[in-house]
Amino acid sequence: MKIISTIDELRDQLRGQLRTAFVPTMGNLHEGHLSLMRLARRHGDPVVASIFVNRLQFGPNEDFEKYPRTFQADVEKLEKEGVYVLFAPNEKELYPEPQEYRVQPPSGLGGMLEGEFRPAMFQGVCTVVTKLFSCVQPRVAVFGKKDYQQLMIVRNMARQFAMPTEIIGAETFRADDGLALSSRNGYLSAEERAEAPFLYQTLNYVAEQTRAGHADLLALEQDAMKRLAARGWQPDYVSIRKRIDLHAPAREEVLAGAQLVVLAAAKLGNTRLIDNLEI
Repeated sequence: MKIISTIDELRDQLRGQLRTAFVPTMGNLHEGHLSLMRLARRHGDPVVASIFVNRLQFGPNEDFEKYPRTFQADVEKLEKEGVYVLFAPNEKELYPEPQEYRVQPPSGLGGMLEGEFRPAMFQGVCTVVTKLFSCVQPRVAVFGKKDYQQLMIVRNMARQFAMPTEIIGAETFRADDGLALSSRNGYLSAEERAEAPFLYQTLNYVAEQTRAGHADLLALEQDAMKRLAARGWQPDYVSIRKRIDLHAPAREEVLAGAQLVVLAAAKLGNTRLIDNLEI
């Protein structure tokens, strides 16, 4: 595996490659990330991964400075997966001057759910993804469904800007007890880690009730949040949305069989976890 830290060297290395598959990450890699590398290999060659902790998507009170950096361990994992190039720029390389040009997603998608609670995030994500795509110029790029809203925003952005990159969504990788793998799981204490799967259990409860014909979705969402709060969670939202645009479904749409997804975000102790489940 070649480790490249500059844009010029990356472009030289990839010149002439027409089937590059790209997986952008912020490092601290776990099995979920590695499953993205395997999916990328099925859709293109060579596979390029990036590691860059993107300051632009962190709010002023979020965990940019303490975000876990495990570069050497990450390199070893990527080598075992047969990744061809790891692009690992520093901030000065990717942002050599203040990044005054930003990519702002539409408020109708970027301002809801995660965008309501983390206002800076999706602008930061769209800006860095656009810049990374410009550097790598991939034919396909793989993003995990765990960040469901992010996947939709990136997919819509690529389509509207006519980017020559197909966005592929990878299924959420879960531990045996159902917890979605996340770098932030490492912040959980032993007791919190034992409790953490309850978020996924709550999503399953909501999905089962919805499939059974529960008509009052707002009441179902509120019930789910009460269930979380009763066990010490601090829920930001549990919300049933249409998969196509993440807008709240009308009753008629639910009865007509609209494809739905339930999304949730909640703090357990000091750690904020997100998850979702397609219904």
